[in-house]
Amino acid sequence: MADLLRTELTSGEAALGGQPGGKRKPPAGRSPGQLAWRRFRRDKTGVISACVVLFFFVVGLGAPVIGWLYGKNPDTHYGLDRPGLLTDTGIPVKPNGGMDSEFWFGLEPRLGRDVLMQLVYGIRTSLLIALVVVAIVTVLGTVIGIAAGYLGGRTDYIVGRIIDILLAIPSTLFYIAFMPVALALFVAPGKEAPVWLRSCALVLLLTVFGWTRIARLLRGQVLSLREREFVEAARVSGAGTRRIVFKELLPNLFTPILVVATLDVPAMVTTEAALSYLGVGMVEPTPDWGRMIHDGGDYLQTDITYLAFPGIALIIFVIAFNLLGDSVRDALDPKSHR
Repeated sequence: MADLLRTELTSGEAALGGQPGGKRKPPAGRSPGQLAWRRFRRDKTGVISACVVLFFFVVGLGAPVIGWLYGKNPDTHYGLDRPGLLTDTGIPVKPNGGMDSEFWFGLEPRLGRDVLMQLVYGIRTSLLIALVVVAIVTVLGTVIGIAAGYLGGRTDYIVGRIIDILLAIPSTLFYIAFMPVALALFVAPGKEAPVWLRSCALVLLLTVFGWTRIARLLRGQVLSLREREFVEAARVSGAGTRRIVFKELLPNLFTPILVVATLDVPAMVTTEAALSYLGVGMVEPTPDWGRMIHDGGDYLQTDITYLAFPGIALIIFVIAFNLLGDSVRDALDPKSHR
């Protein structure tokens, strides 16, 4: 009987947290970031999308290492330098675009460059341009949106009209029309623009329209937040504008800023690829997905693999990044989908 009572007491103490006297151990608190991370880990779609996106980033940033391990580079014309790889019309001799143990994804028609290295360095080009644009438009849109929403009045009216005008302009037509003009300001007629200048022009033009989305969203959020009790309490206590913006408003805007930035990356990658496809983005010899898709369209009847690889890669990347953005939004704000 004594052993039975001792066993029951021990079990009771364990049920109460293992503390003598029945004191329950206080539960461990979790920060909002920990709760968001816990919700995100439960989302299988988000986790798989994050792995796919991480893979693309690793491949893009590690392109030189991959080229060193693979033993190829994106600029060498292997098909032209070595006879027997391309036909007289520039089509790879071997089936499936010349895929074999040496050229894993085959050879580019006409020039004979390695498709795998073109694809890997194309990821690098699109991602770098997209990330720079997203970083700039996020900072610019955040500043303008918070200023318009918090100051209100004439500032809000002017910013609102500028956003309406930019949204009313067809952005694609603007890019096609002004990209040659922007390059002509710095390059003499008949000369090809250097890669860095073409990249800067793309970043500049994409930024002109890119900031409007996040600015309009944050303006509405700030208009709602500035009337809340905690902002009024900070204002009554004598807090200045800087403290209210950085200590009260900005922490509550972190979620929409992160979600919009996550969704803007695939949008910018797609836009950059579309401009390169139309001939106003990156051009030869810079590796780029849009240029590869454009060139691959000329060989649909003879070598569809050169078009398939960048097209499939672009589709997978955009879908994965959009799914990741949705998962991040649901993790940070689980009531947003209701």
